[in-house]
Amino acid sequence: MSVEVVWMLIDTTLKVALGGVIAISAAWLFQKNKVGRGAAGSPSGRRLEIFEHISGNVGQVSHNFAKYSALVIESTRYGKTWPAARRMELERVNEVLVGEFDKLADAEAKLLMLGEKTMEKTLRMYAAKIALFRKQVYVGRQDISDQEIAQLKSSIMVLREQFYELLSKRYDRLL
Repeated sequence: MSVEVVWMLIDTTLKVALGGVIAISAAWLFQKNKVGRGAAGSPSGRRLEIFEHISGNVGQVSHNFAKYSALVIESTRYGKTWPAARRMELERVNEVLVGEFDKLADAEAKLLMLGEKTMEKTLRMYAAKIALFRKQVYVGRQDISDQEIAQLKSSIMVLREQFYELLSKRYDRLL
């Protein structure tokens, strides 16, 4: 091989190696910056995880409440002619909903721990409104109108929206 070919091979090898070093360095810097902006190990990253967990818990409660309210409203419309199978389904959904309140209590505690008093108060009021709904709208109750039920549900949904609005603002600040 001629000297010229050897130098071309060495030159190409050095260029490829330098390109690899630059690519690896860029990937390392990118990962380092990504970690510094909110990874699970950082305080803001941990806070984001807590907010996401709380959001999931509230979402589960909302979902189960929607199932519960649909069934209990159905029971008030049908009265004594409501099928026993639907009654059993309501009892099952009610048990799940009651169990979900533990998650809300846990979420409230975490919010207080994070110093999020306004958010915790809104979440507590949301849970209290659901409990009030359960006391006022129940199987066999015939003297409550659809309009009263709609007002109760509306007040619950307003509190849910207020909670998520507060949570969203805090979450966005951390991103």
